[in-house]
Amino acid sequence: MSDAARVLIINEPSDLGASFRATLEHCPALRTVGEEELEDAGTTCVVLAFAPEYGPDAVAALRERAPEARILVAFKAADAAEIGRFATAGADAFVARCAAPQDICATILALAHGLPLNEGEAEMPAPEAAAESLGLTPREAEVLRFLSAGFSNKEVARRLTVSVRTVETHRLNLRRKTKTGRLKDLVQLARQIGLAPVLEGEARPLRRIAHEAHRAVPH
Repeated sequence: MSDAARVLIINEPSDLGASFRATLEHCPALRTVGEEELEDAGTTCVVLAFAPEYGPDAVAALRERAPEARILVAFKAADAAEIGRFATAGADAFVARCAAPQDICATILALAHGLPLNEGEAEMPAPEAAAESLGLTPREAEVLRFLSAGFSNKEVARRLTVSVRTVETHRLNLRRKTKTGRLKDLVQLARQIGLAPVLEGEARPLRRIAHEAHRAVPH
């Protein structure tokens, strides 16, 4: 298929299992290629690189070699500082290794066609999986969504019907797990793992959000 998006997989870990490669190989909209085709003209090439085996320096070298490529970094666990280093090096997007192969394919297609990663048919893999890979609990991920939208501790507490001290504890846990307490870094982290900020007036109960997220994940 001549108009299929090209995908170059770098440092594919052995623990991903056969289903990952099979899913990519059997997706008609994708075509896996070797490094010799990286710089070929034609459709955009999406590079899927696996961290930490493939680090920020390698991403920077790849970006210099193939400025038109789109770089998707898959990680087991990463904090805000590490994700920031990858972004500075030239990574375009991030995904958790534990995401379903179909979701990773959707992200690759979104990058290849220049689509937003959280809109349309090609959506970003479930942010719950990325948050879990960072060691965040569902409640901490929800607090992060509020904080990235600019809500104060008091406002978060009121909307989640918890005490301000509880929110402060969640913020301390976020600081410990992401290795940053700066709101700017937390906002960037939330955006990069697909945690949409809470919109004014949204304030749905966490239990309902978790239920909807469960229904959205393919079984």
